[in-house]
Amino acid sequence: MAIHVAITRKILPGKESLHRFLGESFDHHGVHGAAILSSFPGAQENEIGILRTFKDQNERDSFYASSQFKQWEAYASQLTHPAVYRELTGLEAWFRSTNPPPRWKMALITVCGVFPTSLTLFYTTAELLKSLPTPIRLAINATLMVIILTWVLMPLLTRLAKPWLSR
Repeated sequence: MAIHVAITRKILPGKESLHRFLGESFDHHGVHGAAILSSFPGAQENEIGILRTFKDQNERDSFYASSQFKQWEAYASQLTHPAVYRELTGLEAWFRSTNPPPRWKMALITVCGVFPTSLTLFYTTAELLKSLPTPIRLAINATLMVIILTWVLMPLLTRLAKPWLSR
């Protein structure tokens, strides 16, 4: 299963030339994708974001342990404040791509996950939760829905629909 990591760096004044490493990182065979997001010129917060996709956890760990990454990290730490690393999971990673699909396709895939999940939860939990107050029943169903969509259904649907989403 693909691993998505978001890295945010705040660039120190006068040190804006950080794009070189992005292209070089594809030399590592486990890197499946990378994108760099930067602040618009003149923005108060001079930040860049790097979204990187790896084949799996082993490839992610191998990349971050590589001499190539360690050299980059040493170089980048001279130009930016310390990086913030955050592994993306669930909703934020469903449609992660350097070329995201149109919103209508993302919405359609999401409905394909939400509708059967809500229908299933309605029929499986209604009788079990009927004695609870409505807000608590809804909170339980919403929690179950998010768990099912985030870790089961949406990763499966986006993987199955990948060719259609990327057209």
